[in-house]
Amino acid sequence: MRISVQDTPFELGAESDAFAAGVEGAGAVVTFTGVVRDADQGGLKAMEIEHYPGMTKKALTAIAEEAIKRWSLADALIIHRHGRLEPGERIMMVATAARHRKDAFEAAEYLMDYLKSRAPFWKKEILASGDSDWVAAKDADEDALKRW
Repeated sequence: MRISVQDTPFELGAESDAFAAGVEGAGAVVTFTGVVRDADQGGLKAMEIEHYPGMTKKALTAIAEEAIKRWSLADALIIHRHGRLEPGERIMMVATAARHRKDAFEAAEYLMDYLKSRAPFWKKEILASGDSDWVAAKDADEDALKRW
């Protein structure tokens, strides 16, 4: 299991390859990557992501350990960035490996739902107009987490 909270970009292909190469006995590897999205197409200049390092790493480690146990994963990976990111940049990545694809997919979805709703990150959108606002939790994200 590897948990990385970093301010530097990550190379998706290299991370995926390294993760897949490190698992034994897995019949499925699932990856997901979140990207800074400009929902207003031209309205978002950047997103600033803040966190408390000690709290964040501990929380991500606990949720990854829970996923490994719950779905009998061979391995799990979480990478999450912080700092200033622009539209199109990668925010996060999860990867799961399991004997069967259903477990790998479900565990990856569980991790993504957790990261979206409960992980201790705070996101501020900086608009092209110069305005900025903290991103509020969405009901849909909370609903997605309830199924677990």
